Amino acid sequence: MFSTVCTLVKYPRSRPSRCPAPVTTALEGPSSPAPQPSPISSQWSCISVRPATPASSRIHLCVLWSSGYLGIAYYNTSDSTIYFMPDAPDHESLQLLQRVLDEIDPQSVVTSAKQDENMTRFLGKLASQEHREPKRPEIILLPSVDFGLEISKQRLLSGNYSFIPDSMTTTEKILFLSSIIPFDCLLTVRALGGLLKFLGRRRIGVELEDYNVSIPILGFKKFALTHLVSIDQDTYSVLQIFKSEPHPSVYKVASGLKEGLSLFGILNRCRCKWGEKLLSLSRRRAQAPDAQAQWPRPMGPAAPRHVGSSRTGARTRVPCMAGGLPTTAPPGKPRLWFTRPTQDLEELNSRLDVIQFFLLPQNLDMAQMLHRLLGHIKNVPLILKRMKLSHTKTVYSALGLRDACRSLPQSIQLFRDIAQEFSDDLHHIASLIGKVVDFEGSLAENRFTVLPNIDPEIDEKKRRLTGLPSFLTEVARKELENLDPRIPSCSVIYIPLIGFLLCIPRLPSMVETSDFEIEGLDFMFLSEEKLHYRSARTKELDALLGDLHCDIRDQETLLMYQLQCQVLARAAVLTQVLDLASRLDVLLALASAARDYGYSRPRYSPRLLGVRIQNGRHPLMELCARTFVPNSAECGGYKGRVKVITGPNSSGKSIYLKQVGLITFMALVGSFVPAEEAEIGAVDAIFTRIHSCESISLGLSTFMIDLNQQVAKAVNNATERSLVLIDEFGKGTNTVDGLALLAAVIRHWLALGPTCPHIFVATNFLSLIQLQLLPQGPLVQYLTMETCEDGNDLVFFYQVCEGVANASHASHTAAQAGLPEKLVARGKEVSDLICSGKPIKPVKELLKEKQMENCQMLVDKFLKLDLEDPSLDLDIFMRQEVLPAAATIL
Repeated sequence: MFSTVCTLVKYPRSRPSRCPAPVTTALEGPSSPAPQPSPISSQWSCISVRPATPASSRIHLCVLWSSGYLGIAYYNTSDSTIYFMPDAPDHESLQLLQRVLDEIDPQSVVTSAKQDENMTRFLGKLASQEHREPKRPEIILLPSVDFGLEISKQRLLSGNYSFIPDSMTTTEKILFLSSIIPFDCLLTVRALGGLLKFLGRRRIGVELEDYNVSIPILGFKKFALTHLVSIDQDTYSVLQIFKSEPHPSVYKVASGLKEGLSLFGILNRCRCKWGEKLLSLSRRRAQAPDAQAQWPRPMGPAAPRHVGSSRTGARTRVPCMAGGLPTTAPPGKPRLWFTRPTQDLEELNSRLDVIQFFLLPQNLDMAQMLHRLLGHIKNVPLILKRMKLSHTKTVYSALGLRDACRSLPQSIQLFRDIAQEFSDDLHHIASLIGKVVDFEGSLAENRFTVLPNIDPEIDEKKRRLTGLPSFLTEVARKELENLDPRIPSCSVIYIPLIGFLLCIPRLPSMVETSDFEIEGLDFMFLSEEKLHYRSARTKELDALLGDLHCDIRDQETLLMYQLQCQVLARAAVLTQVLDLASRLDVLLALASAARDYGYSRPRYSPRLLGVRIQNGRHPLMELCARTFVPNSAECGGYKGRVKVITGPNSSGKSIYLKQVGLITFMALVGSFVPAEEAEIGAVDAIFTRIHSCESISLGLSTFMIDLNQQVAKAVNNATERSLVLIDEFGKGTNTVDGLALLAAVIRHWLALGPTCPHIFVATNFLSLIQLQLLPQGPLVQYLTMETCEDGNDLVFFYQVCEGVANASHASHTAAQAGLPEKLVARGKEVSDLICSGKPIKPVKELLKEKQMENCQMLVDKFLKLDLEDPSLDLDIFMRQEVLPAAATIL
């Protein structure tokens, strides 16, 4: 067996020779159905569970990192499949990328030659790991042009894929690929394009074949890390986990948006910014509308790049500190809770333990005290750069958190971590800052100042500066004795960066510039009718005292830099402060929301393949409605995995679907949920396609393609542990086509048998049940929204029950919506005629009114007829005007 040496390759150049790679063990690949056991339970897994693959398999990874987001795609030679991860936020230390490398163990890592220093530093560290087992990957740098957005789209669409039938047209191929590949994730699309370029250049899998033989690509599949739950951006938007709305303030026209009524909005009660980022970093990406076209365009300009800039001070004598602490939220396990729901039972239960502790009545005062302390946890890098009083409180607040947590039960992991990790180094930092920083002086001068008796030289210069006014008064008195008797007064002033100047008032005789000249004085400038000069005494003062203000600032800045170095020696504890404090802040916020809204703790059961909810409530709708009717849901086991929900419009079907999705999501974040009881099993993904009226503005064809594509993504990616919510599928198209599509999709899932996903389908297609388009069996369960007819009125109970709606009740719904009674009655009459197979005839009253209008029009034409007009042709008038009008009358 040969050893493998990491090679750094930059194209274009000749292809380097490669040694046979050593045998790899436990290499994971998503193709095998056998699940990989997790530390918690073998029942818990993610979408792409990767068991061991043969030693001959090779994984080639392509990665891009930009603006805090990762785009990842890789090719597995064992199954000739390309796997991709939608754009995911990552820290500057690229912890998510490191986790991906540890999990898939690629043979080569492909990226752009144009990268920022964070990616360059990461790749350099990866290449220098001499003892990495089983081997170091080969780092390959391609020109940045190979990762262009438009060229990557073209490369994806023009690929020769064996899984796409040759009979497909170009448009059909685009639609098919768009249902699999997330073209709205720009970094992922660029990573896929770069990966295809690398595969074609290396001829992976067909090295010895002719160049007319294409690289085998048998499919595109979504990849997710172990324990993470996959949720696409459509689900975040439809379930209103995030929602932006215009800001009402006229002063915020530039930003324009604020958080609207959303799950994030009602749960985000964090006191520090780090807690908010921990709760949901990069929420704008998750909630932003799809500004880029979801359909790949054949041609078009690439997305513009926005480059920021910064300013530095004009006078800097101390070098700026670089490195040492992160400039964004601290790294750690509990990051990105909303954007990365998890299946890790240990992590979820540890979060719930803290929330449950603070929900106890006797711990309310402690929660409020900790919340106040967290309000002073600021940005640690800015603390070191600015050293202001408000930022220095971070260290003291952290000490308060430590002391408080030491008095709390140490059986809770978070309290134990804070009590232990907030070491005496934190007290040393607080003591050091307290002994050096002059808090009152810093606030008064709005800059860093030091206390007395820290530096004798600074103290001496400050003493001189303090006694300067009286000294300058004496100097001015002596200067006045030597001046022209016509000058009534003078003063000696000190201007930083300029020095000492003699200031005298402008006399009436001083008109021209030549009149400003005074023997023995050097004229400097005229300001506010006062002349400023340099004299022998002011020059002597400059040489004796110097630039006191600037010297003091420079020396204090030097002391600040030395203090920064002392603090940086213990920077690890400050990073840990941000990590644990932000975690505590989020859990306190979730506990506060759970207390106010009456949420309860969910349970996690690895044996349950689905969810079980007792009297669940929609967390947003219950805040808007006067009364809210709770509903239960159960989709565990192998019975009733497909639930078909029927009922009239406005009866609560969509709210029920969103309620199930939101409760499941909240449980997978580690939050209490709006239900009496909730038991969550192995859920690896949530796919949602809820009808939204806002999407209709896109146009009918685009609307239908967009909504059907969301269902196609669920069909292609859902597993037996996925939760799929579908509402109004097929609406807006031909009734027969929509019904056929819906039946085909459900039958496809039912054909999977016990591996069918957990599906909730709300539909108004009653023919789906009446025509028995679905096979009978235990997998299908029919539900309906309970209603009652009270005379001509229809009463909604908003309660889910077993059964099938016997009618759509469209007339009742239309009447409640405010449509005219005649219009509703006519609609019901036409519906009855269609159901009975009878012809539809026009209304007699309307027909008589139309005949009278036509008669009046014909009479008006005869009255306007001029029989004396020589150009009049009565035959033409009769054929073109009278006979057509008579036909409509008769």
